[in-house]
Parts: sequence; C-alpha cells; structure tokens
Amino acid sequence: MSEVLLVDTHDRPLGTMEKLEAHEKGLLHRAFSLFVVSDEAMLIQRRATAKYHSGGLWANACCSHPGRNADVVDEAIRRAREELGLDPAQLEGRPVEVASFVYRANLGPVFEYEYDHVLLARAPQTVQLTPDPEEVDRVAWVGFDELERRLLEEPDDFAPWFLTACPLVLAATR
Repeated sequence: MSEVLLVDTHDRPLGTMEKLEAHEKGLLHRAFSLFVVSDEAMLIQRRATAKYHSGGLWANACCSHPGRNADVVDEAIRRAREELGLDPAQLEGRPVEVASFVYRANLGPVFEYEYDHVLLARAPQTVQLTPDPEEVDRVAWVGFDELERRLLEEPDDFAPWFLTACPLVLAATR
C-alpha cells in the first residue's frame, strides 16, 4: 500500500494515510507535478485509461505524492524514471519549484485535494522515453501556443490540476 502525507493548507505535515483512502475521504495531502519543457514546447502525457482517476486525460510529464521525509525534487526525478523511463542525466539541470497551490476536484468516487508543488525541468525534445503502459497511454511535445489554445477550447481533455498548474509553468518559462 502506498501512503500519502496529510498536510494543512500551509503544507505542514499532519500524519500519513493510505493513498486511496485519502482520495476517497478527500483529505488534503502533499503532491507534486513535474513539468518538462524544451524551448517553446511542453512534454505532456495522456494518463493510462485504467488509472483509478483521470484516466485518459492529458497531464504534465508526471505527478505523485512524496513521502513524509522525502525531498520533493528527488521524488519527482524518481517518479519520472518510473513513469516515463526518463533518465535524469537527460535533463538540463535539476528541476526547480516554480509555484505551489491547493486545489480540490471531485472526480466521481474520489477527490483530489492536494497541496501541489509545481516543478519545472528542461530537456531536449529528443529525450529518450520508455513510458510505463500502466501509467501512460502516450506522450507528446506540444507547442506553448497550441497548448494554451487547447486549454481554453478543450479543458475537459486535461486533468483538473493541469488546468491550474500549466499556466503557472508557462508564465515561469517566459
């Protein structure tokens, strides 16, 4: 079983809980969203349809929940390797935190209620990826302008956290 770190609205730890239970009860917990960009494009992934929430929706390079004493950036690097097969040596430096926010989304039988640390990494579009099919249906590099248009015209195609986090990342890249 995977645990998440429950936090308050200032990201102060309150304890741990099994991930699915925290999502079912809609309790606030720590998360991160890793974004990977190259020049004027962003790497996005379509989440595997079998995932218990947001399956088939487009999102950032990877997301997860760091443990109680885990470094958020280290966890993002580890998770990018697991989900995307992304070797951290292919990144142009270490990811940096560019924003954080709290959001809550009702996703049917579960709730996303997360204190999300938004991380930005840079990599060339030629980066080699081997996505885990249990996590990712497909990946794509999308130009910033096209992505902004799609967010406005097709918001239902994207995971709920992405709609808030992506504009923060785009602002940080300009």
